[in-house]
Amino acid sequence: MTSTTTSFTKFTFFTVAALVFQITGLSLFVFGFFPVKPALSGVSGWESFFAPGCHSVENQSQTQMEMGLSPYELKSLYQDLSLIPPLFDRLILMVIDGLPAEFVLGKDGQPPRKDLMDAMPYTHSLLSSGMAIGYHAKAAPPTVTMPRLKAMVSGAIGGFLDVAFNFNTQALLDDNLLGQFLRIGWKMVMLGDETWLKLFPGLFVRHDGVSSFFVKDTVQVDKNVSRHLENELSRDDWNLLVLHYLGLDHVGHIGGRSSSLMGPKLLEMDEVVKMIHLSTIQTHDNDRGRTLLVVVSDHGMTESGNHGGSSYEETDSLALFIGLKNQVSISHYASATHNSILQVDIAPTLALLYGVPIPKNNVGVLISGTFDCLTDHQQLRALELNSWQLYRLVEAQLPGLSCGDFSCSGFIDDLGSGSGECSGSMEKILRCLFMNAANLHNSWKYKKETGFESREDYRSTVTAYHEFLKTASEWLSRRVTDKPVPLLAFGVVAMALSCLIFLGLITCMSREVYTGEKQHLSGSSNSKIRWCLDEAFILGVVLILVMSMGSSSMVEEEQYIWNFVISTLYLLLLRKAVQSHSGRSGSALFLKAQNKRSDFQLCAIFLLLISGRILRGWHQGGVNWTHLPDISKWLEQAGSNLIRSIQLTSGLLMMGLGLFALFLFVTNTKLVRVVALFFLISGFLVLWHIMEYQDNEFVSSDYHATLLAQPINSMPIFLLLMQIFTSMLYYSSSGPQNKEWLEVALLYYVGMAGHFALGNSNTLATIDVAGAFIGLSSHSTLLSGILMFIITYTSPMLVLLSMVMYISVKDTSYLAIPQSVDLEQFLKMMLGFPCLVPLGLNSILLTAYTVVLLLMRNHLFVWSVFSPKYLYVCTTTVCIYIGVFVVAATEIYIYMVIAFRSKIQVSISNGIL
Repeated sequence: MTSTTTSFTKFTFFTVAALVFQITGLSLFVFGFFPVKPALSGVSGWESFFAPGCHSVENQSQTQMEMGLSPYELKSLYQDLSLIPPLFDRLILMVIDGLPAEFVLGKDGQPPRKDLMDAMPYTHSLLSSGMAIGYHAKAAPPTVTMPRLKAMVSGAIGGFLDVAFNFNTQALLDDNLLGQFLRIGWKMVMLGDETWLKLFPGLFVRHDGVSSFFVKDTVQVDKNVSRHLENELSRDDWNLLVLHYLGLDHVGHIGGRSSSLMGPKLLEMDEVVKMIHLSTIQTHDNDRGRTLLVVVSDHGMTESGNHGGSSYEETDSLALFIGLKNQVSISHYASATHNSILQVDIAPTLALLYGVPIPKNNVGVLISGTFDCLTDHQQLRALELNSWQLYRLVEAQLPGLSCGDFSCSGFIDDLGSGSGECSGSMEKILRCLFMNAANLHNSWKYKKETGFESREDYRSTVTAYHEFLKTASEWLSRRVTDKPVPLLAFGVVAMALSCLIFLGLITCMSREVYTGEKQHLSGSSNSKIRWCLDEAFILGVVLILVMSMGSSSMVEEEQYIWNFVISTLYLLLLRKAVQSHSGRSGSALFLKAQNKRSDFQLCAIFLLLISGRILRGWHQGGVNWTHLPDISKWLEQAGSNLIRSIQLTSGLLMMGLGLFALFLFVTNTKLVRVVALFFLISGFLVLWHIMEYQDNEFVSSDYHATLLAQPINSMPIFLLLMQIFTSMLYYSSSGPQNKEWLEVALLYYVGMAGHFALGNSNTLATIDVAGAFIGLSSHSTLLSGILMFIITYTSPMLVLLSMVMYISVKDTSYLAIPQSVDLEQFLKMMLGFPCLVPLGLNSILLTAYTVVLLLMRNHLFVWSVFSPKYLYVCTTTVCIYIGVFVVAATEIYIYMVIAFRSKIQVSISNGIL
């Protein structure tokens, strides 16, 4: 790289080396910063009903104790050891996907809106009469279905990368409620989201699964569940019935929280609750046993109906228990609104309600209000079992933690009164809190036996248990996200080295390509000033982006930076064109040609400014200002007919733009006619498809709903293509006015600005899940993932692929390329900037944001703001790789064809001679 001219082989070698360093560093950092959740192997068994460290128990293996026991005998053993009688015999778990808790319980001490209450009258009557109790169950991010179901049945918090695994669910191997139920002989039935079948293959005796990803279907997806309901409720051959309704989540994806379909869908869910309550719970059928109905949601939704992030609207899920006794009335909804729990708390609660061990990796805490019908002794026993389970989990991660030798009864010798203050390291605090709770419990039991117990003693014991449980649960939740700093640092160093290599290659290319540029540029002083201004701003944009990465607000509203960048760059181009137009001299013929070119450039810039302004107003992106009006909201309110008209108009304009480009750049008229014919046929087929199948998107419920993407972005995509095409025309006539690397950087910025103009943001909630299943008759993780990637990164991909056209139309005759240069050197000149500049710019942003994320690893918004943004940065990197690979492969193929033809011509010439 130090020689005057870098050979094509060295150029390729250093580029590949930089890519290897970057991929290696990125992989190390991602898997270090987003680790797979550590989990204890095995399942909880009979030992969970004894105190930790009880030697007579620990020395016996679970297999030896439970070997040979039938499911009925194992169930009886658990009941005898738990000392808590099971409160219920059967469980109906009804999951309403995407239902925000505030739709049922209200918010901030206020009841839900009247229209929401009217949509679920029976459910609200149960709450008002005290026959049901509801909780705002806070879900951990990412708020997508699969990790949230895992949290509810295992009590464990998954890793942040579970958002990716949500589209390719694998069997759940960790200890969980369904596995515990299976061990005691339960028969289970599942109706609804097929995610359950993937998490628990072969577990259900009957099932009817539906795909959760055809989000345009709001009707059949729920009818497929309810059509079995009456029959299942009349049967007595199951213990667990799982009902997972997807329609409400699909309504949200289509029309948001305020969709006209939301009210009818809530009423439909209310009718299901009424049917279950009247047929199984209120009748108290002794032959079938006592039944508890638990209505939960996996996550909430934003105002636009999406989810995946960590905003209050997305994490506000529901946990509604119907069938518990002795519940107080909550007719004013204030009590229910203030009942806030964590979603992982559902797992230990259901485990002890049904007399099975708490799952081994649970970090949840018992929901105390669900055990009000138990005696004081039984409630303390439940808290004790939860404490023992969390203590074992803490002890597995802190091997030095020890509270002395426990006896099998749970008493701890010589530990004082249990009222001491706890301070010091986390190990000491947890040990102290656990000892306090255990001693207070033992003291209460002693006083109970002697008849001297008091309510104050009971309340002190409960408070001590809750203090330990809360502290241990929070510590274990944070422990999941602990990060190996040396590994992360090594990843950062590798990415920084890659960045330096890319920047070095760009510098070498600039020196080689522009060696003789001064001989071709105007000698006026203004020329140098204009060149430096453009270059300074392009580089200044990188500095602005890097500085903004440390601000959570700027990350959330990044689209404003790109809007400013693109508008300013267009104004700089306008300034340059005006100055060029007014500062010419020469012959009349020369001035006429130059003025004509300048007029064309001015028109192109004005077209870029106008189209850019429309793009900025199409979507009110970001996070904090999405409620503001924009063009897309106005079109949705105007109705589907106007949207269809816009879509058809956009299609016709795209066809016209494509034909214009063909006739402008391709000189072979026969080839143009053939390509134009196929292009027109394809275009008219698309237009026919739009006219034939584009019905009202808010009433779709059948297969045709999966045939079309959301049409609202058809015009922005055309405007983006027009910006790219207009930029190409401007560059093709600019000659030495602009350096090539500046033009490529500007195109890169256009692509990133277009990414946000199409409605994307740095939150996972704006990913268009619906569009990822266009035209698919069955679920395919690979195909839907590819479609989702294409939809999300339409703008950057279009810009990167347009580099092929840029290389073809760019006039490089002014460059200092020797006449005797070989084809390999010429190929390097053609590919250098279009490939290196995107890689270089992306490497700077990737490395900088990696450092920011490492510094912000303990920030309050690390999972809600900075981590989702980093996933987008990583995916953008993949997009850059794909685009650069396609451009390089295309140009190399052209080079090989030219080289092959040259050899043939040389051979023919030699043969003739």
